[in-house]
Amino acid sequence: MNDFSHAIQTIAIYAIPVLFAISLHEAAHGYVARYFGDPTASQQGRLSLNPIHHIDLFGTILLPLMLYLSPLGMPFGYAKPVPVDFNRLRNPKKQMGFVAAAGPAANFVMGLGWSVVYVLLYALHVSEPFLLGMATAGVTVNAVMCVFNLLPVPPLDGGRILTALLPMDLARRFASIERYTPYIFIGLILLMYTGMLSPLLSGMVRLVLNLYATLMMPLSMLLG
Repeated sequence: MNDFSHAIQTIAIYAIPVLFAISLHEAAHGYVARYFGDPTASQQGRLSLNPIHHIDLFGTILLPLMLYLSPLGMPFGYAKPVPVDFNRLRNPKKQMGFVAAAGPAANFVMGLGWSVVYVLLYALHVSEPFLLGMATAGVTVNAVMCVFNLLPVPPLDGGRILTALLPMDLARRFASIERYTPYIFIGLILLMYTGMLSPLLSGMVRLVLNLYATLMMPLSMLLG
């Protein structure tokens, strides 16, 4: 198999897990925001699990493809953010942390769901590489999204969670970093490319994957 065919096969395997990972991640923000009093996402029709409503042409499709096919070889992208008006939350500073945490939490649960799919495929002796590859991709993609978005840097969810936990004066100053979002993303990509950030992310992802494996042990034993 040549490099181009391998790239196409990889994209096909990852397409569905990635699209649903970003869709549920973004929808989760909107649902939790509505629960706490902000109906903005609902009013704009963004409370949807349909990936089409969350795809950003550049961030979701073009950027990951360019980075994957580049010497970097690492897909990195983003979805169209669900609109949240934190001022409409009943307790903006506290509840913004819950709204932010909803995205990574959704990814963790999705990763667990894909783990169940993989265990069921294995128990049913399904040997189709595409299906097994998709289940594996679903577990990995969601684990990576969960971990990456929890990095305590604005505008990532971890940065907003930290903002909600900081005293008001520090929270305002820390949140002001978000104005440099494009440069922050470029910096994160460079840190991963140079390997400076990779050990931390890899270690955290392994922890999540090990947790999935532990949680799947009862089901594996039941079906085994």
